[in-house]
Amino acid sequence: MPKESRDNLKLRAAKITKALMKKYPNARTALRHINPLELLIATILSAQCTDKRVNSVTKDLFAKYKTLHHYANAPQAALEEKIRSTGFFRNKARNIRAACAIIISDFGGSVPKTMDQLLSLPGVARKTANVVLGNAFGRNEGIAVDTHVKRLSGRLALSKEKTPEKIERDLMELVPQEQWATFSHLLIFHGRACCTARKPNCPGCLINKLCPSAFKA
Repeated sequence: MPKESRDNLKLRAAKITKALMKKYPNARTALRHINPLELLIATILSAQCTDKRVNSVTKDLFAKYKTLHHYANAPQAALEEKIRSTGFFRNKARNIRAACAIIISDFGGSVPKTMDQLLSLPGVARKTANVVLGNAFGRNEGIAVDTHVKRLSGRLALSKEKTPEKIERDLMELVPQEQWATFSHLLIFHGRACCTARKPNCPGCLINKLCPSAFKA
């Protein structure tokens, strides 16, 4: 099979985006939050954990800890206990406390609004930064690549790469910048609803004609 041209890839990505936007018009992050700080905390907790579990944990967490100072000054053991069920709770608690202390000392008490500044925080990699920038500030500086985005990017042949950073790079070349955050949400929604890890529903998939992997899984 001949290699697909970049122009054809972009056209196919645009058709995929249009179809998924029609199917999932309200696609957005499933992490419950009311401000950038809550979204930052929730996204740090979401590493190796489901959004459903994170939302269950943050319901009580956000009721107890409401400010940067609350997290920065929280006893390590107390914060660990609150977030234990999200996994890797010791590192997550340590990173949350340190990140909030840095935001207080270095960023004037406001969650940073740039990629470089967010990446300077403990526990924040590109996926977390992209989620915060796209959902809390409406800024498209990259595409958040989680397990769903990674899986669907491969099945849709939008990227042959295996690492999130390289997949993100490929997707950013195919999707218009103003759609970067939306595109991530669309793939996540479709990955949960139809193109699941174990048994994708190719017959019931609205983009199966745009997918080279359809009916092959």
